[in-house]
Amino acid sequence: MAILAMQSAASGLRALNTRLDVTANNLANVNTEGFKASRVNFEDLLYIERAQPGVENGNGDQRPTGLYVGLGVRTSGTQQDFTQGSPIPGNGPLDMYIDGRGFFQVQVEDDLGIGGVAYTRAGNFVLNADNEVVLANSDGRRLEPTITISTDAESITVSSNGEIYENIPGQAPSLAGQVELAIFVNPEGLTQAGANLWVESAASGSPITGDPGSENFGQINGGMLEGSNVDPAIELIELIRTQRAFEMNSQSIQAADETLRSIAQLRR
Repeated sequence: MAILAMQSAASGLRALNTRLDVTANNLANVNTEGFKASRVNFEDLLYIERAQPGVENGNGDQRPTGLYVGLGVRTSGTQQDFTQGSPIPGNGPLDMYIDGRGFFQVQVEDDLGIGGVAYTRAGNFVLNADNEVVLANSDGRRLEPTITISTDAESITVSSNGEIYENIPGQAPSLAGQVELAIFVNPEGLTQAGANLWVESAASGSPITGDPGSENFGQINGGMLEGSNVDPAIELIELIRTQRAFEMNSQSIQAADETLRSIAQLRR
């Protein structure tokens, strides 16, 4: 009946509204360091079986096809795109760009991340009041493991393997600390926590830590930042497709409503 068409179209409107929200968020973060775009995945709902394929009639002939009426669609999840963002010039001595796999580790509250650690691709690091290397976001998360720079340091140098050297006048450059990266078997399973952070989940698996440039870990490029991997052109096309699909589902509801109105007027 037309009521099924209305319900299916309504489920389409709900699913498309979610895709619109995700697309808008991607576009809003087109300039966010280390941001990874997301896409919405859909799946169809249950089906009403009105005739089963393969059923035999009195002559022994089998029905070649079945008769199924679907009940609509729903969003099955959002999938993050962890392709590398473009390198952009930084303006700080602690700006770091991961060329390859890996996440920086920062300290968070125990109730936010497992083991009090969260992960980020944003490499815009600065020093706090205690001369500790922290992420330049709204909360100033400390880099894990903690690295403290001497107050006498005149400049800071970051090597490709994540070693941070402090340059004190009259002395040879000294090692202040080592940056460690973390990789995951399934990074798409990480939980998005906002503030450029991800946290571990059961789907992501446990982190594997190591030094930049070793084995499967990316190298560090000092003085650079990783830009957002959002492609504005693709997102705008997705926005238009979503709008058109929304309009078509709205028309399905209007057609079903007109059908029901015609049925209601048959008794007159």
